[in-house]
Amino acid sequence: MIEDLSRPDLMDQAVAAEYKNPKLPVADRVADLLGRMTLEEKVAQMLCIWGEKKAILFDDDGKLSFEKIKLHLGNGIGQIARLSDTNGGLTACAMAELANTLQRFFIENTRLGIPVFFHEECLHGIAANEATSYPQPIGLAATFNPELIEEIYTSIAEDMRSRGAHQALTPVVDVARDPRWGRVEETFGEDPYLVSRMGIAAVLGFQGDATFINQKRVIATLKHFAAHGQPESGMNCAPVNVSERLLRDTFLYTFREVIRKANVLSIMPSYNEIDGVPSHASTWLLRDVLRGEWGFKGTAVSDYYAITELHVRPEATSHSVAFDKEDAARLAVEAGVNIELPDTDCYPALVHLVRSGKVSETLLDELVGPLLYHKFLLGLFDNPFVDPQAVNNAARLERERALALRAAHETITLLKNEGNLLPLNVKKNGTLAVIGPNADRKMLGGYSGKPKYYTTVVQGIRDHVGKDMTVLYSEGCKLTRGGSWNDDAITFSDPEEDRRSIAEAVETARKADIVVLVLGGNEQTSREAWNRNHMGDRADLELFGMQNDLIRAVAGTGKPMVAVLFNGRPNSINVLRHHVPAILECWYLGQESGIAVADVLFGQVNPAGKLPMSFPRSAGHVPCFYNYKPSARRGYLADDVSPLYAFGYGLSYTTFAFSNVRLEKATIRTTEQTKVLVDVRNTGSRAGQEVVQMYIRDCVSSVTRPVKELRGFVKISLQPGETQTVSLPILPEHLSFTTLDMDYDVEPGDFEIMVGSSSRDEDLGKTLLHVVH
Repeated sequence: MIEDLSRPDLMDQAVAAEYKNPKLPVADRVADLLGRMTLEEKVAQMLCIWGEKKAILFDDDGKLSFEKIKLHLGNGIGQIARLSDTNGGLTACAMAELANTLQRFFIENTRLGIPVFFHEECLHGIAANEATSYPQPIGLAATFNPELIEEIYTSIAEDMRSRGAHQALTPVVDVARDPRWGRVEETFGEDPYLVSRMGIAAVLGFQGDATFINQKRVIATLKHFAAHGQPESGMNCAPVNVSERLLRDTFLYTFREVIRKANVLSIMPSYNEIDGVPSHASTWLLRDVLRGEWGFKGTAVSDYYAITELHVRPEATSHSVAFDKEDAARLAVEAGVNIELPDTDCYPALVHLVRSGKVSETLLDELVGPLLYHKFLLGLFDNPFVDPQAVNNAARLERERALALRAAHETITLLKNEGNLLPLNVKKNGTLAVIGPNADRKMLGGYSGKPKYYTTVVQGIRDHVGKDMTVLYSEGCKLTRGGSWNDDAITFSDPEEDRRSIAEAVETARKADIVVLVLGGNEQTSREAWNRNHMGDRADLELFGMQNDLIRAVAGTGKPMVAVLFNGRPNSINVLRHHVPAILECWYLGQESGIAVADVLFGQVNPAGKLPMSFPRSAGHVPCFYNYKPSARRGYLADDVSPLYAFGYGLSYTTFAFSNVRLEKATIRTTEQTKVLVDVRNTGSRAGQEVVQMYIRDCVSSVTRPVKELRGFVKISLQPGETQTVSLPILPEHLSFTTLDMDYDVEPGDFEIMVGSSSRDEDLGKTLLHVVH
């Protein structure tokens, strides 16, 4: 830790200082404060504590110790990580009280009274006690509903701010192009355009207009910059081997779009390397592109322990581009990383680096300034406290249930429905068997809190049907024994025990009129592989464990079957697809899982989700993303090259017809815009929602372009027999790409415009747009 070097003779300088004047512009207040700070105080703002909280904040009896805080943090601290998990987890009210106590200490007991930032993990709700748990981002992407996503993250922001937190380490705008990767669930899928639109919505939810006047918003953090979603071999943090053009048009695209259209204030570099340079040491990525080309003025916060990994971190990753931790700190600040998270490991060495002339203090000023700016912007110098008595958590949790349920409803995606088996008829089917390892398991996915409410699938079904049906249950087999996303060790199921359980499930199925199989993965079979002893990436994409044996055995009873899948990633469900006539993909639905599934199974809700990621036929079919280059899908010997289920695909209990695809103007200049129009008719007997999707292909270009790219979508609701004309804009930005000369521009020529219900050719109507100089 940095020694407390504040001097009594400097204390009076803070009295009546300009930085304390709320009437002055924020930039002036930052400049004044920065000019008063010692080197040690500047470096302190670039530090954070998390794992060190217990040792630094509390005494041996677990009580807050101001003496210890003064000893270790006498110059202040930039951030404290995840206050919510202090001492095993705090209630919302207790967190607010602790946040106030710590703020008061730093304001009253450090020389300049600089308040502290508190950041939290908020992937799909605060990862804390008493927090609403929404569907995982991969599920939220299936809604194709940016307005819903903005509403969700607005609610999360209000919850955070009421607890005293200021920065969310979310959203993830990685483009996930390898389903073997265990972090797929944290992303919005495989398509850059969809990811960017969901990312924009999430940031607008967190930050609003980024003025923070109402003190209900927080700073959002885009991560992971960049290209984290296509790691070599599908292994977390592995190198990403892509060209600069592909990097720009696919992986950097999402960040650029969100920065420009939502004014996000913070980004987090990625653990991986690109072209041999780890992101946390990449001057090109963090300075030339992010700040130079894009004009980003916010902060770059390190991923947890990533600066250490520039040197050596044996339990995780050792890039070995730094001689030691001091050298790692030098590389990171030169690249432009403003603050080290989550603990004080490398950046304390910045004091010595400056004094020895290896790093200029001017460089530190450049990085500390934005950190201070955000503290002023959020009003922490003028109104740093929250009201714990105003944290009416019970009422908020009850109110947010409806939002969480609506999100779960819109996430569920119907992949197959032979013979219109779904929705189920309560009166027709007297006995229902719910079978599978995920039927009675709490399924939230990674970075989850501890919600007050949760309903499993079997309980949701029982609650829904009441006395109108008999509901039987059998586990069928296990995936893992107990365990959670956080646990390093995984205890896999015993095959002999599974065989006995499968036999019991078959007997249960024989007693039923219809079977609901609840299968997939769980938080241990698909998760972030953050250490060598905490794995989550897979080489095999078949259903985990003995689930395929369970499917075959239950299918042998001849009973009608419906499958409900919970996953953190797409699985290769060949056996399931062959044996089961109706399949619902749920990803992770959040706290309202069982209620949402029951509502869809019995037709109270008509599913409208669409796949944000393609389902490969096997791990050998990876990559299988839809927006491939023209030479990329020639075919396999004795196998089908297409995905099992394509991006954008999803059925309904009704049917829709697309017709009359046409352009408002069929010829435009490179700087002009037009619209594509299509008539969509509900040709079924139920009201339903459909996602109208627009794809574009540049027919001839200076460099090869994907066979199609999503460039617009809208979700509509139609009554039976109703027709709606849908209009989607085509802007120059939708036609642009990184050209042969590395300019991002529109090339004149013909563009194929495709509109329909999924990325499959058979689901798309087409027209031709001519673009001239």
